Amino acid sequence: MAEQVSSDGAVVLLDKLERKHKLLSRISAHISDQQEPAKVTHSVEKLLRQRVFTLLQGYEDCNDVELLKNDPLFADILRGQMTSHPTLSRFKNNVDKRAVFELCYGWLERYVDSLGGRSHLIIDIDATDDPTHGNQQLSMFNGFYGQFMYSELFFHDGDTGQIIVPVLRPGNSHSNRWYVGILKRVVRAIRARYPDMILTIRGDSGFSSPGFYRLAREYGLYFVLGVAGNTLLKRHTARVGDAVRRGYVSRGRITSIL
Repeated sequence: MAEQVSSDGAVVLLDKLERKHKLLSRISAHISDQQEPAKVTHSVEKLLRQRVFTLLQGYEDCNDVELLKNDPLFADILRGQMTSHPTLSRFKNNVDKRAVFELCYGWLERYVDSLGGRSHLIIDIDATDDPTHGNQQLSMFNGFYGQFMYSELFFHDGDTGQIIVPVLRPGNSHSNRWYVGILKRVVRAIRARYPDMILTIRGDSGFSSPGFYRLAREYGLYFVLGVAGNTLLKRHTARVGDAVRRGYVSRGRITSIL
């Protein structure tokens, strides 16, 4: 029958992934429940599942639930009726600054739990531009990218590709905004569990800063960072560059020059 047909079949795969990894279940533990206990119908975990699953299916607005409340697949994976638009909106707006910090620490804790048996980690740091097309909070103009956007900061595991922690920043943020302080918390969390872990940090020249080098010295970090060209650096490398060119011209190959 038509009312038993759904166009959101991919949500079944999302539910299977969640049952296997329990990511949303774990994250929900870090979101405080603002509901009155005597009136609770939907748990925080269920509210989070509904919001994430609908977003991943392309339903960006909370009022989309009015179109989905009779969808048989959503009713199945949510183990009952979908929550209402007002309830979902209150849930979304109750996530404050403190909750965001708790979520970040929860994500980091989950990553650290996965590190058993490893002796060396590569942490890749990168920022990415996420264009915006409305009046979203934190949407600001970035002169480098020439657009209104969010500036998202990611810490990745260089070997496995795992996201160690994601950070949403205002669109006008420079690449290295906040990253040293966040990296310090990441390093502390890892070293608290694995004090002998060797850590190598990789990033482009946007992350080269005095604060990072102080952090690297304090915690004994290895690093591979790009360094933007400047007059002083060019002067120090000019001799080596000249020697390479002379050696190549005279011998047709590069030989030891140091």
